[in-house]
Amino acid sequence: MKSFSLLKINFAPCIVVVLISGLALFNAAAAQPAAELEGRALVAALREGGYNIYFRHAATDWSQNDQVAKEGDWDSCDPGRMRQLSEAGLKTAGAIGDAFRALQIPVGQVFASPYCRTIETARYMRLGPVQTTTDIMNMRVAEYFGGPSAIAERTRRRLAMRPLAGTNTVLAAHGNVLVTATGVYPQETEAIVFRPADNQGYSFVARISPQQWARLVAEYSGR
Repeated sequence: MKSFSLLKINFAPCIVVVLISGLALFNAAAAQPAAELEGRALVAALREGGYNIYFRHAATDWSQNDQVAKEGDWDSCDPGRMRQLSEAGLKTAGAIGDAFRALQIPVGQVFASPYCRTIETARYMRLGPVQTTTDIMNMRVAEYFGGPSAIAERTRRRLAMRPLAGTNTVLAAHGNVLVTATGVYPQETEAIVFRPADNQGYSFVARISPQQWARLVAEYSGR
């Protein structure tokens, strides 16, 4: 079981920003932590609650580009200003929410970064009211929130927070946030599951793709 500490990363912000793309490619290809739970054991654990489930937002329209010129531009749901979810992304988010319900996985709180594509991902899952937080803000606008190291530290603290009793917490955010904070790089709509630890840290448990959610439903729904 791989554990992550809450030690502050002291990389210079400018260096971290430059390295984000490289880190993403490296982590996508490099060996990732082995899953602690899979299949029936994973479903049973999630049904008991106590996990933080971090989603990278659902599939987006990559013909669109983010245009952030000033603070708050990231709030826009205008596809001419910010990249939005594709139709496929919206459907996938809805299907994953259906999987939670079919598998009887309880959710107590749902958080999203203020980007429209992350909020919409969480909303289309229909797992509960969506609360926005800049703790898991996109690294591309880190300069407005204390820099990459500050966001990474706040993200790690979020992953270490215990969910409400008997439930799991869902977070919808960005791939560049998680890879900077933990070294794990999720694909669009992929879920990364973490368990808070007694030392105010957390451990990696599993990663679940949309296809894996469908397989879990087919095998364990109603069981």
